[in-house]
Amino acid sequence: MSPRDSDEPHRASSPLELLFDLTFVVAVAQVADELAKTIQSGHALQGIIPFVMVFFAIWWAWMNFTWFASAYDTDDVPYRLFTLLQIAGVLVLAAGVPAAFEHQNFFGITLGYFIMRIGLVAQWVRAAVENPDGRATARRYAIGVALVQVGWLARLLLPTDAANQWWTVYLAFVVLVALEIAVPYWAERPGMTTWHPHHIAERFGLFAIILLGETIAVLAIGDSEVVTAGDRVGPLVGVGISALVLIFALWWLYFLQPAGDGLAAHRDGSFFWGYGHYFIFAGLASLGAGIEVVVMFAGGHSAVAPATAAWSVAIPVAVFLVSLVVAHLRILPGILIHVWIVGPTAIVVLLLPLLVGAIGLITVFGLTAAVSAAAVGATLALARGKFGAER
Repeated sequence: MSPRDSDEPHRASSPLELLFDLTFVVAVAQVADELAKTIQSGHALQGIIPFVMVFFAIWWAWMNFTWFASAYDTDDVPYRLFTLLQIAGVLVLAAGVPAAFEHQNFFGITLGYFIMRIGLVAQWVRAAVENPDGRATARRYAIGVALVQVGWLARLLLPTDAANQWWTVYLAFVVLVALEIAVPYWAERPGMTTWHPHHIAERFGLFAIILLGETIAVLAIGDSEVVTAGDRVGPLVGVGISALVLIFALWWLYFLQPAGDGLAAHRDGSFFWGYGHYFIFAGLASLGAGIEVVVMFAGGHSAVAPATAAWSVAIPVAVFLVSLVVAHLRILPGILIHVWIVGPTAIVVLLLPLLVGAIGLITVFGLTAAVSAAAVGATLALARGKFGAER
């Protein structure tokens, strides 16, 4: 297992990586659906904590595999088998999502995560054995990931039979997340792994597309369920058009300025960029839940308060917009998605739900999409002016 060349030309995602990504479609769909259910049941705040916790497990496991593969993807038989083990862990994790949301039972999530970590630790051990130059870094990764995993298993032993004991579970989660995030910082101190900047940028972009695709799937399934029941086709058409405009606007902003060149020029900013994607991806994942709530409301199949439905879309959009700019500041000093465009856009999006009582949810949702599209137009106009001045 020798490291890949960080300057390898035409480096692209492998078929195995694409298959790995597809298994995460299941997990993300489960999380979005469970969050939508809690919102529609009138317990939106209760769904936020399990969403944050479960989505971290999904995102962190995917990201760890992605960065390892960028440096050490040998695509031989052992590598494929260890990746298959991680895929199995993803499916187990996805199966445990409903219990985590409905009963605060994280056994299935932890078991799936444990299976994935076995595969990852085995990969790092193999890298330590077969690549002497990167042995110290690989050994640190294997030790760090394994020790933190012991902490996740021990967390299952914390008492949860009384309401006042749940805080220990949440505190343990925060501590373990901090340790997970600290492992790469500690492990890379002897020497950085040879990850490929353009490959990493492509992999993150593909995961963003997966999340946007989940939102489109939610829109299509929700619309079909309501339309086949013969209810309120007119409002659903309006919601469908607005949702497509919104999704397209967010896609446009994310891919407006590819990150590969920025990562190559500012490799020291990769940690901040990678970690910042938790909020970008969480915003997109929760947006799928919010759009599902709006679709069901438009079809007359949800008794959720209109303001709650509006917030379930506005908050994810604002989180995505702000985190998109912040995450790219370190690697793209001349980022085209300007803070003076995104900031006011996020504020307006967050204020629009206050108008639900006067103009209705469907109109507020349409305005949210229109404001997001306007941000794209303003960004393109700014970019045109900037490039024109440079010429």
